[in-house]
Amino acid sequence: MHTLRARENFPLTGIALSSHPELVVALACVKEAAALAHLELGTLPEGRARAIVRACREIREGRLHDQFVVDVFQGGAGTSANMNANEVVANRALELMGHARGDYAHLHPNDDVHRSQSTNDVYPTAAKFSLYAAAGTLLDGTAVLRDAFAERGGAFAKTVKLRRTQLQDAVPMTLGREFDAFALTVRDDAELVGLAADGLLEADLGGTAIGTGLNADGGFARLAVAHLAAVSSSPVRAAHDLVESTQGVGGFLRLRRAEAVRPPPLQDLQRPPAAGLGARAGLGEIRLPELQAGSSIMPGKVNPVMPEAVNQVCFDVVGADAAVCAAAQAGELQLNAFEPLIVRHLLNSANRLTAACILLAERCVAGIQADEEHLLALVESSSGLAAALNPVIGYQRATDLARRSQATRVLVRELAAREGLVPDERLAELLDPWRLARPV
Repeated sequence: MHTLRARENFPLTGIALSSHPELVVALACVKEAAALAHLELGTLPEGRARAIVRACREIREGRLHDQFVVDVFQGGAGTSANMNANEVVANRALELMGHARGDYAHLHPNDDVHRSQSTNDVYPTAAKFSLYAAAGTLLDGTAVLRDAFAERGGAFAKTVKLRRTQLQDAVPMTLGREFDAFALTVRDDAELVGLAADGLLEADLGGTAIGTGLNADGGFARLAVAHLAAVSSSPVRAAHDLVESTQGVGGFLRLRRAEAVRPPPLQDLQRPPAAGLGARAGLGEIRLPELQAGSSIMPGKVNPVMPEAVNQVCFDVVGADAAVCAAAQAGELQLNAFEPLIVRHLLNSANRLTAACILLAERCVAGIQADEEHLLALVESSSGLAAALNPVIGYQRATDLARRSQATRVLVRELAAREGLVPDERLAELLDPWRLARPV
């Protein structure tokens, strides 16, 4: 009944709750934990409690998800999603007890499945737990990308290249150190996700209406949280303050900040300063895997399609971040009615970023090759080598040398040797590309 009304009231996106299996499973975990708490307390008849538990376990195993049909956008702070879950669990439990669906005299969606609960505590708890699961999957994806960068870092450990700052020539370094830095960037971003995920483990169960505990059976809150931890095999803990936890969205915002990061490696792999795409007119320093034709009219053209696709995911996450911030700020008094939007966007972002990390790692980073001869030639031709002569000839003379090299296109090495600025043996030592690029 409530599910039908919600479908009629909120035909907004055409995207059903079942599109987020993490949230469906989390709702089932909450309902199972509640039933187990009542079974232990003796506040629900054993037959009803065990039927609810069996129904919830079927949902957790992937069954009945097609019955979670309410729209992901809905008014009521998640009430429709909660009622949908109550009715799915109740009707399956009735079948397991040998009764017809809808025969609520034997087991009721609200009086039994929903006993000692409110949407105010069920939905935020399920939302946080679903996001915790999605964040864990995202961490697995970032590990794949981190390892791919680290592997290429090892492969390019002795490949010298010219580094750039402000898109201008700087000094030599190894391509391996550049990719190692990419790996560390991904690792550091993943740590932020991990910290945010830990903050999602506080359960509101037992808080019922706005954290007051209204109508909750004695001892229910403690037991429900303990059973939720056991059911989910996660270190779930009770919220320190049920009123604050009910109205607050701080955990969601911490995850949103961690998700809305566009890793610098994406820019460097796509833009000419690092990737140098274009075998002749571009810098041509590295070669990305050729995944598909780059043009329908220009034969042989290859585009950085994987970094471009992953960038679009990042742009989408940034847009979702703006929506999440607006929804978080719109919360009023003791409850934020816009959590369905927050959860929808955060789950989408986590899942898309997971896919993007794995695709970037496996279909781009793992196949990157370096043109070592060309990279070394670019190092030799750069006026930035003059910086290595500062300790010997001074900054001002090195600056003059660099400018004349740029103007005449004569190598710094040749100008310095021709003018006798540094003895030949010492000059060769100072301008040795590997000495300049080697790890300190």
